[in-house]
Amino acid sequence: MPSLGAKAPLVFYSIPQEEVEKRVEITSDMCVIDDKYFFVLGCLELPVAGYHEPFVFNAWVSLSENNFQLFIERFETELRDHFEPMFGWLSSGLWPYYDGHQNIKTRIHFRNKGIRPFIELEPTDHKLARAQSEGIAPEKVIEMYEYYVHGKQS
Repeated sequence: MPSLGAKAPLVFYSIPQEEVEKRVEITSDMCVIDDKYFFVLGCLELPVAGYHEPFVFNAWVSLSENNFQLFIERFETELRDHFEPMFGWLSSGLWPYYDGHQNIKTRIHFRNKGIRPFIELEPTDHKLARAQSEGIAPEKVIEMYEYYVHGKQS
C-alpha cells in the first residue's frame, strides 16, 4: 500500500519565502513557526477495503506549547506507546477528503520509538473522519496517488 505525506503544516505555505528561514524551524518530525505555533508529524491511517494494510498519509497536527514540550521530552523514549494521547488540530490537507479550510480535532497516540504517532480523528460527519472510520475503496487510493505523485486531477 503506498503512503504519501505533507512536507509542512498548511500555515507554512502562507509564509513568504523570504521569511521562512527566520520564522520556521522544521525537521522531519516537528515544526515551530514564530516560536508560538507547534506541530508534529504523525500517521493518518485510512483502512482500505479488501486490504490488511491501511493507506497512510503523513500529516501535521498542531499541539499546544505544553503538549509540544511533553512530546519533545518523550520523543527519544524507547517504549512510549503507553503514554496518554494528546489533543491537537489536523494541520494538513488530504485531497479529496479535506479542503484545508477548517481544522479537525485529533488525538495523537504515541507509538514506540521509530514509529510515527498515530493520528485519530474526532468521529464526526466530516468526510475525512468518515473515511478513517469506514474505510476507502482501493480506487480512491489510486486516485490520490495519481493526484499527489503525478499531478493528475480528475
